[in-house]
Amino acid sequence: MSGADSPEILAAYEAVRSDKDDTNWLLISYAAATGNQLVLSKTGKGGLAELADELDDSQVQYAYVRVEYANDAESKRVKFVLVIWIGENTKVMRKARVSIESSAVKRVLAHHSIQVNASDKKHDLDEKDIIARLRKAGGADYNGGRG
Repeated sequence: MSGADSPEILAAYEAVRSDKDDTNWLLISYAAATGNQLVLSKTGKGGLAELADELDDSQVQYAYVRVEYANDAESKRVKFVLVIWIGENTKVMRKARVSIESSAVKRVLAHHSIQVNASDKKHDLDEKDIIARLRKAGGADYNGGRG
């Protein structure tokens, strides 16, 4: 599998999923040396906004992010999002391989509520929009349809 199941990626995945770890996102990129091997490039604790700052417009990257939001005054939900990033300046052949390679990544980062295919940081990775999508995907809406 092109490196998506490496011990580093698996450990970062478990850290993002853990309630006892502050890590709330991971980013998988292609190794600079080979360009074909997926490697863990970064992890962070700053949420979706911090993750978006790390995305490269010339690459395909895969991210996994923990999103927490309140349903009401008494409850909080934790959901996970898989981001498939295809930068605006990514080479055509790299873009063409995404459909095959993303299935390998999805097998490793298996537990997610939604998948976000993104190419524009501001539009595709807007936290309010993602939370609205998570609420819809979650079934029960304790927020009265207010997003």
